[in-house]
This record gives sequence, structure tokens and C-alpha cells, in this order.
Amino acid sequence: MLVACGAVFGAQLAEDGTVIAVKAELARVQGLVAAGVLPRASVEKAQDAVADAEDGVVLRHTAYGELTVDQADEMLAAARRRLDRRQKARDEAATLVAAGAAPKASLDALDGDLEDERREVGLVESRAELVHELAESAAAESNYLEKLAHSPAEATELAAGYTPDGTFIYATYAKVEVAFRERFGKPMPVSAMGETAVHRAMGFDHRGRVDVALNPDQPEGVWLIEYLKQNHIPFFAFRGPVPGKATGAHIHIGPMSTRLASGG
Repeated sequence: MLVACGAVFGAQLAEDGTVIAVKAELARVQGLVAAGVLPRASVEKAQDAVADAEDGVVLRHTAYGELTVDQADEMLAAARRRLDRRQKARDEAATLVAAGAAPKASLDALDGDLEDERREVGLVESRAELVHELAESAAAESNYLEKLAHSPAEATELAAGYTPDGTFIYATYAKVEVAFRERFGKPMPVSAMGETAVHRAMGFDHRGRVDVALNPDQPEGVWLIEYLKQNHIPFFAFRGPVPGKATGAHIHIGPMSTRLASGG
């Protein structure tokens, strides 16, 4: 059998009707192979069908909603495994065509499946990358909290312009969004609106906060920081968890994220 999808989606796998059906078919095929009715290669194909159905469950359960980094990684691994199976099926069919054992037209459907799966992998890769970037942004906030506690002077190197006496509510955010759109002619690139799975996984209460995927040194970021200062809106402007890298850079609007209460 191929690598299992992992414990994160264990309950969904156990309850999915398609997975149950293909596992039953695998058991039937194994019995026929043991009886000498079918060739051993039939077992491998049945096992591939089980693995493909399990990976399909992962993709269905991660297609919508928030993801943790672990779930994003499982989602991407599942998509890549499905692509590998489509490629394998196409290669096997091409071998039959080359040997004259199958018509060339038999490759058409397989080529379509392969192209669809490639597009799927591309979309999944983009989503997984966004989840990782959000996690790095949350890690930057975590690092800032630690540095602020032990060395306020050092912490200011990571963030700029925080106004601790300011207030922030979503009605305030709406004004910021309108002003940004009027200034740049496009929506503000929000990467996290309130609580997210990533922030919860890292133990942060991100309710009532907004993260904007802008580097504080780029023109839009410079404008946003100045707007927030002028309107006394609290914020942190992170240049990134790793000096010199843009990944993870963002502007956190609202008070500093606090730690979630234990068990909360």
C-alpha cells in the first residue's frame, strides 16, 4: 500500500463511502488472486484505487475552510500522489499503444485526466503556499512577543509604528479598506481576517485583528502605515520572520494578539 493520508483525516477516511467500497473491492481481488483466478498485478491496481480514494477524501475535506500547516501539507501530498497515479496510468497505456495492443485514441481520456490533475496540483500548491506564509507571519508575531518581553529595544527592529493606546473594531477596518481602495484602485490584500486555524494552532487569539499581506517598505505598505498612524489605529508592521525575506512580511492591524487561555 502507498503512504497513508495521516491521522489528521483518519475519521473521515473511516466513514467515507467510496473508501469503504474500494477497500471491499481490494479484499475481493486479494481473495481471487489467492485462489489463482486473477494475476497478482490486480492487487496493485486495487491498492492504487484505495490510495486514490483516500487522497480524494483529503482533497475534499481541505477544498474549503481554514487549514493548519499540517493539513495543507497533507492536502498537497495527496494531490501530488494522485497526479503520479494519473501519469503512471497514462505511461502504461502509452506502452500498450506503442506495442500495437491498444488504439492511440485510448490515450485521449487519460491525457485529459492528467491535464486536469496538473491544474489541480497547481491550485493546491498555491493554497498550501498561502497557508505556510500565514504561519510564518504568525510566527513573526510570536517572535515579537517574546522579544518585547525580554528586550523592547530589540523588538522594535522587527515591528514599527505600534500605537498601544489606539482602538480597533471591524467598522474601523471598513474605513481603512475604503481608503486603500480609493488610493490604489484595488482591494487591500488581507491574508487573515480575525481568528484562523493557523493562529489557533500557534496558541494566539487573533479575534478582532486583521493581517494585510504587504511589506511595510513597499509603497502600499508605507501609505497604510501612515494612514493608521494618522487615525490612531494600533498596528504592527513586520518585515518578515527572516531578515531579508519578504515571505511572512505583513501589517497586523489591531492590538497585539494575545495567548489563548489554556483549554480554550
